[in-house]
Amino acid sequence: MSKIKRKILVVGQTPPPYHGQAIMIEEMLKVNYNRISLYHVRMAFSKDLDAIGRFNVRKVFHLFMVIIQILYKRFRYSIPVLYFPPTGPKLIAFYRDAIVLTITRPFFKKVCFHFHAAGISELYPSLDAFSKFIFRKAYFSADLGIRLSQHSTDDCLPLQIKKQAIIPYGIEDHFNTRRTNPGRSTKCRLLFVGLLTESKGIKILLEACHSLKARGIDFALDVLGKFESAKFEKELRDIVRVLFLNENIHFHGVVTGEHKYLFYLNSDVFCFPSFYEAESFPVVLLEACSFGLPIVSTRWRGIPSIVTHRDNGFLCSIKDAQQVAAYLEDLILNSDLRREMGARGRSLFLKNFTLQSYYRNIENSLLTI
Repeated sequence: MSKIKRKILVVGQTPPPYHGQAIMIEEMLKVNYNRISLYHVRMAFSKDLDAIGRFNVRKVFHLFMVIIQILYKRFRYSIPVLYFPPTGPKLIAFYRDAIVLTITRPFFKKVCFHFHAAGISELYPSLDAFSKFIFRKAYFSADLGIRLSQHSTDDCLPLQIKKQAIIPYGIEDHFNTRRTNPGRSTKCRLLFVGLLTESKGIKILLEACHSLKARGIDFALDVLGKFESAKFEKELRDIVRVLFLNENIHFHGVVTGEHKYLFYLNSDVFCFPSFYEAESFPVVLLEACSFGLPIVSTRWRGIPSIVTHRDNGFLCSIKDAQQVAAYLEDLILNSDLRREMGARGRSLFLKNFTLQSYYRNIENSLLTI
């Protein structure tokens, strides 16, 4: 006789847009687990990355549709457990989530919060008395909190969550041992992947590139990702033009699937100087590790759980372009160092960050409530 599976309603974004949280929720939903059954209500408040955290009327309509779908599936399929990914410390997103949670939480026996974005608890002290009341109703005293890293913001403790688990992401391995492309240039290729917004560190990286060029160091930087706005795109392109970096830096826009993996495959160093407010456990760093790329990143949120300083990469202070430039210079000029650090990153990925381990840990944790 087959065992009865634990039913869990997953409320969350799946691509598009393409960002870490949406990608990982989609991955989680793909699996036929042995002991749990996942049902899904898709949140689609933002059709693109530049719409995240911004208000429009369509989102209000979608908000009520999400609530209706949650309640329908709760009773239609007798689902006792609600899985919900809280937002980061963004006020508009907080009010959106608070409305959903205050209405739907009372109908579930158990609640799990998965902190794909970090820092929601940091918003609480700045709220007015009424908003604090709503915040407590929405977020306090969940049964399980899942964090991505011991280095990420501990939202579980201030939210008085009863039990917590630390589960790092795992991703599919797309590594191809044919590391060279006959058409690629011989210069060292740097790679940045992520939303092109200031707190992801892209302007810091451009400043570091200016320092490298001033020292006579030859390199190319490929930048993959969507500009947060047309205004910010103009600002970045103006910086590249004024600093005479047009021949070194190439913006490719949003790149996904096999095309994206080819960029990883044909790069030498991954650079991600983020200080993003809701940064938790960047999937792009796992991708870099899986392709054996040494990493230059920052001591910020959960990043040190992926990058160990002077082991599989270098960690810089946030907003320190000169430090970024110095570590990039070390890697550009030393191919042996690149190979050694990249190999250690690859080994770390295979040991800790595969999809199989992620699925297993998610299932085991959800069964504890």
